[in-house]
Amino acid sequence: MDTVSVADAKAHLSELIERVSKGETVQITRRGKPVAQLTGIAKPKKPIDIELLRSVSNKSPMQSESAGDFMRRMRDDYRY
Repeated sequence: MDTVSVADAKAHLSELIERVSKGETVQITRRGKPVAQLTGIAKPKKPIDIELLRSVSNKSPMQSESAGDFMRRMRDDYRY
C-alpha cells in the first residue's frame, strides 16, 4: 500500500485514480496520520447459468479412463 499526503493527492489525483483502478490501494495522510484510503470498486460477478452448464455437461461424452489414470499415462508416455 502506497501512502501520499493530502497535498500530493490533490496534485496527482488522476494518477492515483489510474493506479487504484489497476488494483493498488493508496492511503492518504494529513500531517503524517492516515485520514483516507483509496481502493478500487470490485467489478460485479456475472451469475452462473446452472441450467446452461448442466446442458453442456450432459452433452459431453463420458471419458473411458479416470482423470488419475489419464494424468499417469500422460506423464509416463511423454516423459523426456
